Amino acid sequence: MCLTRIVTIHTSLNSFRKKMGLLLLLIICHCAVNSIKTHSVSKPNIILLMADDLGIGDLGCYGNKTLRTPNIDRLAEEGVTLTQHIAAAPLCTPSRAAFLTGRYPIRSGMAAFSRVGVFLFSASSGGLPSEEITFSKLLKQKGYATALIGKWHLGMNCESSNDFCHHPRSHGFDYFYGLPVTNFRDCKPGQGSVFLKGVQKDLVIPVQITGIALVSLAVVQYIGLFKVPFKALGYFLLIITISLVVLIFFFYHFRQLNCFLMRDHRIIQQPLSYENLTQRLTKEAMKFIERNTDTPFLLFLSYLHVHTALYASENFKGKSKHGLYGDAVEEMDWSVGQVLDVLEKHQLGDKTLVYFTSDQGAHVEEISSAGEVHGGYNGIYKGGKSTNWEGGIRVPGLLRWPGVVQAGAYIDEPTSNMDIFPTIVKLAGAQLPSDRIIDGHDLLPLLQGEVTQSKHEFLFHYCNAYLNAVRWHPGNSGVGDGVALTVEAEVSLHKITLKNFISLI
Repeated sequence: MCLTRIVTIHTSLNSFRKKMGLLLLLIICHCAVNSIKTHSVSKPNIILLMADDLGIGDLGCYGNKTLRTPNIDRLAEEGVTLTQHIAAAPLCTPSRAAFLTGRYPIRSGMAAFSRVGVFLFSASSGGLPSEEITFSKLLKQKGYATALIGKWHLGMNCESSNDFCHHPRSHGFDYFYGLPVTNFRDCKPGQGSVFLKGVQKDLVIPVQITGIALVSLAVVQYIGLFKVPFKALGYFLLIITISLVVLIFFFYHFRQLNCFLMRDHRIIQQPLSYENLTQRLTKEAMKFIERNTDTPFLLFLSYLHVHTALYASENFKGKSKHGLYGDAVEEMDWSVGQVLDVLEKHQLGDKTLVYFTSDQGAHVEEISSAGEVHGGYNGIYKGGKSTNWEGGIRVPGLLRWPGVVQAGAYIDEPTSNMDIFPTIVKLAGAQLPSDRIIDGHDLLPLLQGEVTQSKHEFLFHYCNAYLNAVRWHPGNSGVGDGVALTVEAEVSLHKITLKNFISLI
């Protein structure tokens, strides 16, 4: 009997050892899996692709049946499609400032109180303040190679023509190749002018006043009521003449003065040539990726397409069903495909988060001097660029990262282009700034399905520095679509005033 008990105990001990060994093995496997998962979402390469004035309805993945965008659609098939992705502003300069900083543009001073809400000239005063922290600055500190290729539009100089205090190189980008301002009709001969009608309109009243004043002085002088000093009259006419000459000279030479291509701090083409421009930008992007296959990198490819002046290379001109605008969209799609191909060539696809968006909605009022519609399509949404109707701020939002982000998923929660800042900063292992408010939220938990609701209960919609509307998405609601309310209704419901909001800045 004692022998039987000893054998039983020995058998039980062996069974216990086997179970403990199996448990230990499971623990080791679990830790290994977690380690791999942590590694896979740590310090990936980041590629940010931003179109200019592209409508959400211009892409196949958002329902377009006539424009061919297979490469952008591929991002949707292999990644996540955001259906309520909102630009922080309906204009280029403030929207891009918000994108780079993760903050509403009014916080950084990039929201104008005047009617013109963007930089129009290379010599425009101001720009993205040097004290603002961009995601490129933070990623550069964590060892990332950083590059901006394409459009900047956030200022260039401060005190002199070569201090470059607002230049991309001063905001964390190691390399810059592109336009410091933006793409204008005036930059392309034969495409008309964005300034001519405005200048003509603004000059009408001053010219009328000047004419009436001169006639009145002549009448007063003639009838002898009092004598007008001819010297004073001569100075007055001289000032008017010089002012008109300077104005005419400036706009006549606008292309030479404002439309140029830069590499870092050096102008390499002036005036800008549109010949094969997208191919040149794409080639620069591909070269940057190939130079950094062994180093984590951040590439911000900021397309000139499809802002006017529209252009397309010979391989794409006349090939789409939507005129020159459609040709430009399809050429941009080709460029996206080239970037994805170079990732595959160097086996970087699984190590790279790719994001595609537009800085705001399509311009629906763009008509060329020949009468051709040069604006895009915002789908079912009202309005377009420069308005806070949904068509002006609801933009494409596509994110692809094989093995980390769900493929073919749709997220109907409100998200913002400001969310990219905290998302990629955390992925790079950097700390979010603690000395300022960051309005964006990390998207990764939403992208990986760890949470089902956006952290944005409110999104504020500004036209320049003026609050137009507030989007409310109740935190305890299961509703997928946010509610855009007028300012008056929002103030009445939540007691939120513009003054109170600005006091948080």
